[in-house]
Amino acid sequence: MKSPFTNKEMLLIREKRSMEFRKENFEIIFHYYKCKDSGEQFTTTSLDEINLNQVYNQYRDKFNIPFPDEIIKIRQKYGLSAIKMSEILGFGVNTYRQYEVGEIPSVANAKLVQLVNDPKKFIDMVELCGTLDEKIKKKYIQKAQLLIEETERNNFNLIKEYLLGSHLADIYSGYRNPNLEKFTEMIIYFSEKLEPFKTKMNKLLFYADFFMFKQSCFSISGVRYKAINMGPVPHNFQSIFEYLANKNEINIVYTQFPKGYIGEQFKARKGRTFNEQLFLKSELETLEKVAKIFKSTTTNNIIELSHLENAWSKNEKDKNIISYEYAFELNTI
Repeated sequence: MKSPFTNKEMLLIREKRSMEFRKENFEIIFHYYKCKDSGEQFTTTSLDEINLNQVYNQYRDKFNIPFPDEIIKIRQKYGLSAIKMSEILGFGVNTYRQYEVGEIPSVANAKLVQLVNDPKKFIDMVELCGTLDEKIKKKYIQKAQLLIEETERNNFNLIKEYLLGSHLADIYSGYRNPNLEKFTEMIIYFSEKLEPFKTKMNKLLFYADFFMFKQSCFSISGVRYKAINMGPVPHNFQSIFEYLANKNEINIVYTQFPKGYIGEQFKARKGRTFNEQLFLKSELETLEKVAKIFKSTTTNNIIELSHLENAWSKNEKDKNIISYEYAFELNTI
């Protein structure tokens, strides 16, 4: 961005600042441009969005308020329109629609939205709704009962919780709930494009999630990463890879190297192609950029590059889970 005073390129500055929202103060990494000659500070629409999203994300995290995609997902699982969901919750339809496009609900309204995520509680709310006729009520209750039965039969959620954890969206997950389906597709994508060994795969996943957060304040997968000797890795990565291999989602080829070392290389399985429909355009562009940047990078080189990141160096000593706040300090990408 050029200075309106000197027409020279301005420096992009990132510094910690406190911002207030709903009488609460939050520490964020504030982004702005600074004119070197005049000292004036400027932001753009995209920088304002990054700054505000950090505040909003922390507010949602502090008060356990669901994100728009979570609110939409709750409604869609019952097959409801926004009008009907607002009716069941007792909200005005315009108020509810604003929640789905990004408006932050009050704490009280957020609790109601989260309450109906449980099909049993949803049934209670439907039964209490005085504006629905009995035929419609019966239809919605039957749908919720089917969901209850399906949940009882399906152990997938338990497996996902074991692999990715049961945490809600926070700064350590990139403000996304952990999504095993998307994380699986990320692995398949890099397997198709690069056929990396396990250590490189871990770094590709790290850079994809953290670079996405750097641009938008949201990760792709909601996966947590930790710092180990070999660089940043997804938490519980070994169990995740073994599970996906056993499910025939990925193909791991073992190679014997000198001195007894066995390499685990990821390759695409025949007939199992990457499902891009699960991703936003910006997420697909991020995956493509990461694959392009590291296409010719060896495993040893990508380890060295990851060791230059503060995300690793400031957490490696204690093997900490890495805060996505370090995404703003990425050096390699």
